[in-house]
Amino acid sequence: MTSENHGTVKADPPMVMSPTGSTSQPAPLSPSTSKPIQELPDEMIQAGWSKCWSKRENRPYYFNRFTNQSLWEMPVLGQHDVISDPLGLNAAPASGEALSDAGLGNGQRKRHPSEDASQTGPNSFKRPKVEIPVTPTTPTVPISPSTPGVKPWANATDDKQSQAGVPAPAPYRPSVVYWDLDIQTNAVIRERAPVNHLPPHPEIELQRAQLTTKLRQHYHELCSQREGIEPPRESFNRWLLERKVVDKGPDPLLPSECDPVISTSMFREIMNDIPIRLSRIKYKEEARKLLFKYAEAAKKMIDSRNATPDSRKVVKWNVEDTMNWLRRDHSASKEDYMDRLEHLRKQCGPHVASVAKDSVEGICSKIYHISAEYVRRIRQAHHTLLKECNISVDGTESTEVQDRLVYCYPVRLSIPSPPQPRVELHFENDMACLRYKGEMVKVNRGHFNKLELLYRYSCIDDQRFEKFLSRVWCLIKRYQVMFGSGVNEGSGLQGALPVPVFEALNKKFGVTFECFASPLNCYFKQFCSAFPDIDGFFGSRGPFLSFSPASGSFEANPPFCEELMDTMVTRFEDLLERSSEPLSFIIFVPEWRDPPTPALTRMESSRFRRHQMIVPPFEHEYRSGSQHICKREEMYYKAVHGTAVIFLQNNAGFAKWEPTTERIQDLLGAYKVSGRSLPSPGPSSTSTGDKDSKPAQERTPRSQDNSSPVDKTAPDTTNI
Repeated sequence: MTSENHGTVKADPPMVMSPTGSTSQPAPLSPSTSKPIQELPDEMIQAGWSKCWSKRENRPYYFNRFTNQSLWEMPVLGQHDVISDPLGLNAAPASGEALSDAGLGNGQRKRHPSEDASQTGPNSFKRPKVEIPVTPTTPTVPISPSTPGVKPWANATDDKQSQAGVPAPAPYRPSVVYWDLDIQTNAVIRERAPVNHLPPHPEIELQRAQLTTKLRQHYHELCSQREGIEPPRESFNRWLLERKVVDKGPDPLLPSECDPVISTSMFREIMNDIPIRLSRIKYKEEARKLLFKYAEAAKKMIDSRNATPDSRKVVKWNVEDTMNWLRRDHSASKEDYMDRLEHLRKQCGPHVASVAKDSVEGICSKIYHISAEYVRRIRQAHHTLLKECNISVDGTESTEVQDRLVYCYPVRLSIPSPPQPRVELHFENDMACLRYKGEMVKVNRGHFNKLELLYRYSCIDDQRFEKFLSRVWCLIKRYQVMFGSGVNEGSGLQGALPVPVFEALNKKFGVTFECFASPLNCYFKQFCSAFPDIDGFFGSRGPFLSFSPASGSFEANPPFCEELMDTMVTRFEDLLERSSEPLSFIIFVPEWRDPPTPALTRMESSRFRRHQMIVPPFEHEYRSGSQHICKREEMYYKAVHGTAVIFLQNNAGFAKWEPTTERIQDLLGAYKVSGRSLPSPGPSSTSTGDKDSKPAQERTPRSQDNSSPVDKTAPDTTNI
């Protein structure tokens, strides 16, 4: 029996009886069976609705293939789900406004937590007209990921067991979830055409990985041979990030068209380690040895390089004076040694830097030109592969787009994807292992399941998941190569906020979008990331520096690269200046004060700054950038530096998402919840981003890593 309360069929959808007496899935009503009473609007068809005929009841009904929901009456966009929300508390108004307020999906709209109870009042604003695009380039995304589909990686063992009468194992359900993919976006953009990036392919990705690894080896050899030092830790990773800020080349990872050629990030980090790398000192004997090593290295460098007579004289005199002091004074304290080292650096440092400058610039230039040559090779191989598949790159037709506002949607590629090779998948305990030509990448099963959901939400050219495994392999390989293969390497460049903080941002400030994330560490299903060519299949809206939202509430936790953060601030201020619609950015950056970073200084003096608070070091956590492969007990790390949280908002954004005292206290309270103490963090509880272990991320580009306290009497500033 069926129930018709609220016009909903609560039992299983009526099944169509075949001539043989067997049942089948609901069949859409076609002219051959019966003439439809009324046609469905395009918006409803895109949302998954179809009109079917019930032979049992002898009347039409409506079925949603995304949610398996059946209705006797014609559904209304914006109508609430009587199963998950029987009282209709989250229902959208049943008026003409429903469509403009509806998020992408089947029309069932969740009321955003940040919305006020009333839209009228002194701070009210005219709602912009936002349309839901229904073109093939911007498809409607289902809210529920329950769409059935055949998975090509289905285990053959399970098929044999089912044929033998043995029940198949239950589907994997992760015990811990660090994301909430049900939150709909409030980010609005202008409709945009597909991009012309070359589609990913495992063969090309494997070649890119091999050449990038070779480039790392060249960098290591150049630092060792020319300067006698190890490459600064993760300086190559930061070089990739800094270069992509100015790079106009075609490769998504390696730079090839940069101006200037010399990287300021790489040059600064190498110079900072010349003549030796200065490490943190705990004991007196360590300080004495470090002072001795620095003096010896400075003298050796000045003797072996083409230095001026004055430079040689100054360095030699200061080194000899230091050596004499070390021989006669054996009762000095650790502080005495460190003071003497600082004095020696000030006296000798400029002269050492002047003789090393040309050599270090040569290292930076050499690495860049090798990278450009590797990009040329990769590009040529990629074009050859596409040509063999009869895919034209130059003859791609441009897609016309309308000049209208739409809710943001994933990046689409204009070039068709070539056939994908076979990628093997097997599971080892809690890890999914994907292998292509002997190259294996791993991801835990929870994140593998997450990638499947993101792919189902975002991909429009692979409904049967035939290319899913090869694209997952390319995705993981790309990030693995970008951040290196060392122990914990790169985890600090893609760390994420704790889950309780994301929950507070969403509930109190309407945040639904991450400006710097990846499919592996994102909390929302809408985010910007570094690689649109592969990340777009998993929900990425492209790089943030080329993303232009008109309105919305955003979280920004960028990789700790000073050049990238400075460019980010320029982008924020430009967007806030141009938009009159509600626009809000909540930025999380390290509180580096000695000296202060340009990005932090600019944000603190920005006219769009509405509030600022400081979270002290060692009193908050970040989620590891290696969360997709690390152990659960290694998921969270203490931050070794303070974190500055800055609110940049235009007038409309401030009126809608004002950082009131109550909201700020709720956000601070979320920071006090330790992720390590949470039994099962996730969207419905509390526990934590993209990209690295920020707790382990030190400020290597500078000579010191000390944070000066912020003036607690300053207005609009909160400290925990």
